[in-house]
Amino acid sequence: MIKKSHAIAIGLVFILNSCNGQEKSEKEKDKSIKHEYTNELIHESSPYLLQHAHNPVHWYPWGYKAFKKAKDENKLVLISIGYAACHWCHVMEHESFEDVEVANYMNDYFVSIKVDREERPDVDQIYMAASQLLTGSGGWPLNALALRDGKPFYAGTYFPKKNWLEMLHYFVDIQNKNPNALIEQAQKVTEGIHNVENVSFSNKNSIATIDDINKIFNQWKTKIDFVKGGENRAPKFPMPSNWEYLLQYNYLTKNSDALKAVTTTLDNMAFGGIYDQLDGGFARYSTDENWKVPHFEKMLYDNAQLVSLYSHAYQVTKNPLYKKVVDETLDFVQTELTSAETGFYSSLDADSDGEEGKYYVWNNDEIKTILGKDAPLFSAYYNVTNSGNWEKNKNILLRKSTDSELAKKYKLTLEQLQAKIESNKKTLLKVRSKRVKPRLDDKILTSWNALMIKGYVDAYRAFGEEKYKEIALKNAAFLIKNLLQKDKELKRNYKNNKASINGLLDDYAFTISAFISIYQATFDEKWLYKAKELNDYTITHFFDAKSGMFFYTHNEYSNLIARKMEVADNVIPASNSEMAKNLFLLGLYFDDDNYTQKSRQMLLNVQKEVHENIRYYSNWGSLELLFIKPPYEIAIVGDNFLKLRKSFDTTYLPNSIFLGGKNEGSLALLKDKLTPNETIIYVCQNKACKLPVRETSKALEILKY
Repeated sequence: MIKKSHAIAIGLVFILNSCNGQEKSEKEKDKSIKHEYTNELIHESSPYLLQHAHNPVHWYPWGYKAFKKAKDENKLVLISIGYAACHWCHVMEHESFEDVEVANYMNDYFVSIKVDREERPDVDQIYMAASQLLTGSGGWPLNALALRDGKPFYAGTYFPKKNWLEMLHYFVDIQNKNPNALIEQAQKVTEGIHNVENVSFSNKNSIATIDDINKIFNQWKTKIDFVKGGENRAPKFPMPSNWEYLLQYNYLTKNSDALKAVTTTLDNMAFGGIYDQLDGGFARYSTDENWKVPHFEKMLYDNAQLVSLYSHAYQVTKNPLYKKVVDETLDFVQTELTSAETGFYSSLDADSDGEEGKYYVWNNDEIKTILGKDAPLFSAYYNVTNSGNWEKNKNILLRKSTDSELAKKYKLTLEQLQAKIESNKKTLLKVRSKRVKPRLDDKILTSWNALMIKGYVDAYRAFGEEKYKEIALKNAAFLIKNLLQKDKELKRNYKNNKASINGLLDDYAFTISAFISIYQATFDEKWLYKAKELNDYTITHFFDAKSGMFFYTHNEYSNLIARKMEVADNVIPASNSEMAKNLFLLGLYFDDDNYTQKSRQMLLNVQKEVHENIRYYSNWGSLELLFIKPPYEIAIVGDNFLKLRKSFDTTYLPNSIFLGGKNEGSLALLKDKLTPNETIIYVCQNKACKLPVRETSKALEILKY
């Protein structure tokens, strides 16, 4: 059970008039300019840190050197956290960190540390908890003030220049007049950080029933937008693990509302401005309730998970729109986010040429000039208007009508309409490619690459495209070569032929999951044993026997003010929920009850939270469904194993695991299952097998709930 700490009553009251100003960040600097200022960040590889390397602020990267300086000079510590694609991070840099007046004050009274939250989410986790405790909210840029030992006494997000300086002056004055007040406050905040998402060992032993799950969905339904998809709110985030859960729930219960919630969301996202209608790929989130106006940054992890989700939804519905979205998104990933070494880059910025979204939007005159006589059809297809469908006469390309509706309106065949639109898209893409592009964050992160591997594997299995499997295998080999150390330790990041940051729990959890997925798609046992090796390493270095959960940081590299656990699922599943699923699957594959019991205990520890707020525990919910309805083990053994395995992939089978090969291999579940000169399918459950069959159709009959 998770103990939520109460918000700390702050004694140092300071009201900041934080605003949502609309100023844009400045144009990207010409690299040929000789810079007036250079700070310690110049030695870093993170694109986000390098963006600040020529600020007049004397930035330091996170590490010993910065904290030693704070102790030696008896200064407060200022920790500013963001990431390369963050629009408001750029705004604050332009307004404050590039301002000499602000920089001089920061340099005089603080040791300032810049952190890339994507490289160091463990650091971000600490100070985000502080912000949520102190202010009730969080976000990026995240700015924290701390004592010389790193204990925070204040934290907030974006500050306009005037408010930023006022806040800094306020706390410097407190430090001069009453330093003990800051020490006492920092101690309270640190205690709160220790208690946030603190998980205790549960002595309960009963797993929920389908009736319990039905009640959970009935409560959730009231928050779902069944017209536009997503939740009844703005902004709207994709939240892939939520819809994955509902697909799985629909498979087990045939609840039509659950499937409608998923398809309505996916249809509207695919038609909306959150989706890049020209080049594929999804933006971070929609600022409105209609998926119309995106926050234009494109993140690898969003697109990886959405590829998996649309692939699974295609298996259920056979909707060609979903295949189109997957194909276009993977083309985007291959073109824009893939390195020559087959690693996947992290993101594209929201801004280009000093404006958010400028790279992606169009005015009506541009469309008319570029497309000529085809402009009216294209404009109708993508809702382009004379006055613009967004701000400043700009248009975000988005759809409202189906191809069939527009083909009928313009008296075209479906094929003619689609051919014209595809030709127009290519023409506009050529023009768009000449614009100033959004900045690329070209660091390669292990956990996000693993999510993308799984996306490619899921797309391969849904559509049978061999190229998707080959890309997944190449990236997996890249991770093994460059991020996996000889002692089974994973590194987190890779850039300029160097991996420098110790892996965190999500790096291990998602890599294990990716390798299990590759095994199910190939039956190459190498991947399953790699997953097991990493799993055992993770148990040794991250597992907490007292709670039955996993810490987020490695036991040999846990030198922060608190050793935290990541429990709640969000835009990415929590590393603990993913590890629990890995343990469950590996327990089946290796007939290891220790793995299974660990997985079960982890679920029991958070079951109350799963049932009270499934939207933020949906990956846990997917695991719970596996315990409620134990999965089938589908073993395929014989010369024709590959063809038969592929034949299952046209069907959505979330409660089945696959294993097999030409021979029996080394897994206990395959023992004595080889029949000479035949390829046999065995459908088993709870270590008991049905009579063997030779056709996929007969096996699928057994699988029906």
